[in-house]
Amino acid sequence: MTMQVIETLAEGLKREIKVVIPAKDMEQQMNERLADAKDKVRINGFRPGKVPVAHLKKMYGKSIMAELVNEIVRDRPSAILSERGEKSATQPSIKMTEDEAEAEKILSAQADLEFTLSYEVIPPIELQPTKGIKVTREVVEVSEDEVNEQIEKIAESARSFEKKDGAAENGDRVTMNYLGKVDGVAFDGGAAEDADLVLGSNRFIPGFEDQLVGVKAGDEKTISVTFPSEYPAANLAGKEATFDITVKEVAAPSAIELNDELASKLGVESLEKLKEIVRGQIEGQYGNVTRQKVKRQILDQLDEQYKFETPASLVDAEFENIWRQINTDLAQSGKTFADEDTTEEEAREEYRKLAERRVRLGLVLSELGEKAGVEVTEEEMQRALYAQLQQFPGQQREILDYFRNTPGAAASLRAPIFEEKVIDQLLSEIDVTDKTVSKEELLADDEEDAEGASKADKKKAAPKKKAAKAEASEGAEGEEAPAPKKKAAAKKKAAEGDAE
Repeated sequence: MTMQVIETLAEGLKREIKVVIPAKDMEQQMNERLADAKDKVRINGFRPGKVPVAHLKKMYGKSIMAELVNEIVRDRPSAILSERGEKSATQPSIKMTEDEAEAEKILSAQADLEFTLSYEVIPPIELQPTKGIKVTREVVEVSEDEVNEQIEKIAESARSFEKKDGAAENGDRVTMNYLGKVDGVAFDGGAAEDADLVLGSNRFIPGFEDQLVGVKAGDEKTISVTFPSEYPAANLAGKEATFDITVKEVAAPSAIELNDELASKLGVESLEKLKEIVRGQIEGQYGNVTRQKVKRQILDQLDEQYKFETPASLVDAEFENIWRQINTDLAQSGKTFADEDTTEEEAREEYRKLAERRVRLGLVLSELGEKAGVEVTEEEMQRALYAQLQQFPGQQREILDYFRNTPGAAASLRAPIFEEKVIDQLLSEIDVTDKTVSKEELLADDEEDAEGASKADKKKAAPKKKAAKAEASEGAEGEEAPAPKKKAAAKKKAAEGDAE
């Protein structure tokens, strides 16, 4: 089949290709299919294999021609791009005639089949030597004291309490009924019965637990508190509230002893085995933070090495993902851009840069991985799918159907695995220096620890730092972006070493 391919636009990364297939070639393909169908179709009044081709053409010609057109439009674009040595950033846009009379002529083989492909090419990337990349890998040595401290925290869940007659002290458990009100009106989620609260655990609103110190069983008390301004429920954030308390019981905690009996309560055979498990968990948490910081260093240096135009379609899609997440975060917190010391215009500019960086680095990592022969195995894909299923108990069937039936869903599992394997490959090639640091140094937020930087300097540097942080934890082409300012919950999570 003759096919004429004419480039009608080559502007930057944008391409437009006109494809023309002569009507006679289309008719020839149709006739070949009709001839093949001649011995298969059964039509009343004709013996098998004796149906005239002209009759078949009258009955089935247009439907067969429509099948041919669909097949050509579906299959030929990828072949055309391959022949041109190009990779499309997204699925090419295909435009055909919308004129019914013209379409009728094409299906009747009276007019050439013409369609236009519009797409952006992925720019050629000239890979730079990786030997010049240097990173510092911060390592924390986990002490025996830290292991014991963590075991004590874990043991809190297994600690027993004994009822006491005296006044409640910090560390005691208070069992109570309570009813919360704002402006004298009870609010949703502000009431409970037989609720247990260990004083000093800081589980409740600041100031709540302090006012329970000294209560006894049977006491009734009204306490006043103010919800934090960053409280997740916007209708309560910053509001003053009262809680009517009825104390049901006060109980004192039993002592925690680090021994085999404690290990047994926690389901472990011995204290030594428990220590081994806890040490491994702590090392794993620190290792995740170390990995993120190393990855951030690598991405920063790749960002300096590679400067090229990025496909606008990919950047637009990435920006929309980021912007959607930003606005969701703001809506959930009940805040505006002004509350975050910025404007919508400034935020758009910041996150547009983040999107461009992510796309560019994603393309670089893809090229590096392809050159190094990095592959994602079926076993790795299955593990990733299983991890997704674990996150949505009771919805396993729906999740499986989604990944089986949604185009591109499997790629969303593959991409982060591929990226991490490329980072591993780079770590085997670049200059890595291990540096022993304290827990505090490892977990330090470089934005908050910067000394001598003015507010304007910090604000100017924020977009790049946020981009790097997001990529370190979510990938160069991650789906989420950091909120305009770090939330208290995120700080708490980082302080506890519970990094992703």
